[in-house]
Amino acid sequence: MTLYPNLILDALKNVKYPGNGKSIVENGMVEDDIRIDGNKVSFSIVFDKPTNPFIRSVVRSAEAAINAYISPEVEIKDNINVKYSQPAALKPANPLPGVKNIIGISSGKGGVGKSTVAANVAIALAAKGYKVGLLDADIFGPSMPKMFGVEDEQLYMVNKEGRDWIEPVEKYGVKMLSIGFVVDKDSAVLWRGTMASNALKQLITDAWWGELDYFLIDMPPGTSDIHLTLVQTLGITGVVVVSTPQEVALADARKGISMFRGEKVNVPVLGVVENMAWFTPAPHPDERYFIFGNGGAARLAEELGVRLLAQIPLVADICATADNGAPTATNLLEAEATAPNPETEAFSALADVIVEACEERNSNLPPTMKVETH
Repeated sequence: MTLYPNLILDALKNVKYPGNGKSIVENGMVEDDIRIDGNKVSFSIVFDKPTNPFIRSVVRSAEAAINAYISPEVEIKDNINVKYSQPAALKPANPLPGVKNIIGISSGKGGVGKSTVAANVAIALAAKGYKVGLLDADIFGPSMPKMFGVEDEQLYMVNKEGRDWIEPVEKYGVKMLSIGFVVDKDSAVLWRGTMASNALKQLITDAWWGELDYFLIDMPPGTSDIHLTLVQTLGITGVVVVSTPQEVALADARKGISMFRGEKVNVPVLGVVENMAWFTPAPHPDERYFIFGNGGAARLAEELGVRLLAQIPLVADICATADNGAPTATNLLEAEATAPNPETEAFSALADVIVEACEERNSNLPPTMKVETH
């Protein structure tokens, strides 16, 4: 097998840069330093800055292209050098200067419908005329791309104020980003805590969110490195804690509230949402069956002195519409909407209560400061 530079370049023409869809050769990203030593090949790929979100995926695609279009015998893995055309930009003191309110949607454990609540509240706020952003911060279990029906979307860069930014995907009036856009949706994300935290920071600080009234963060369940990263990166206006009435869920929700209220974090808790509060069969709208217990989250809110924001019923359509990429709150976007169903009304009312809770919090408390690292 005879290797030569043009053969390498021809193979690399098949590697597209996600930022604009052109090949890395067309973009001039492959440096003129191709070295060939027997079957071993090395060269450099130039990116604009160290925080470019596509570095890892482009390097892997380049390795795969060399082996696929030339020969699997070519030794290329770990032989690609990454360079940068400009130094990393200094991070502003406030990474989201155009955002008025940053709201975390949290839960003590998984499976309580936190992401469903986050998606529907975001859409309901947008339907009411607010400018809304949504960050899927559940690094290891991103669900927003599926809920919004945009799993196959690619991320692009947009140039604003003299630099390139990640452009959020926009649907249903909501600007949205998720790590799900840059990883294989069918594979597990096997990242250490530092890698996950750095990826999340990029989605916050290297994205062009613009002017927003509400920036919702769908947090991962429990308490973890990701929560610490968020409070160390942003001054969060307040958090909404989602739980079911089930005692095991309430025990974890109590721990989550304790974390946010702790002296080191000190993020206001806007209130609790009791999800799956009861089941009402469609043929019998006046009947209620308390499958997971009766009023547990309401009692928790009273016990801890926080507001009960809403009780959302357990309705099959809430799950089905989210799975189909059109959460139930999208009914609010219809120009001539028919009488809203109970679940849509519940999320619309919850959005109103969250707006009210934010206004009350902003009137009575100073802005939340991000947690400083030591």
